[in-house]
Amino acid sequence: MSDLGAHRSRRRGALLVSRAILLVDHGSQLPDANHLLDRIADAVRARLAGAIVEVAHMELAEPSLAAALERCAARGASEVVVCPYFLSPGRHTSRDIPQLVAQARTAHPALTVRVAAPLGFDERLVDVLLARADAAV
Repeated sequence: MSDLGAHRSRRRGALLVSRAILLVDHGSQLPDANHLLDRIADAVRARLAGAIVEVAHMELAEPSLAAALERCAARGASEVVVCPYFLSPGRHTSRDIPQLVAQARTAHPALTVRVAAPLGFDERLVDVLLARADAAV
């Protein structure tokens, strides 16, 4: 099980900390493309029962990253891990997301926000790619 654990609250001194996971992708004008991130969020929620899991899109769809961070705070999160659903580093992961996170820190100084790396290379993605290739034949 992930250390982010099931909306597990943990003690940090006397402070009870509640972590949220915020998945963010590019966004699309196609609703079905945006719903894919909702499916990923549902799968994360299923593994981390009771977790605060939100989604955001960088462009072309709602909610925005700022709105999703607001929602995490409103739901009681004191820590948010922003997980970019991108394969490679790029403008959004290297510049835009860090800028938006900095703005959120200003708006919510008590909220700790960290940004995870994009998906990048992972041997498990090779298995998915080969399965998709087999399915296409």
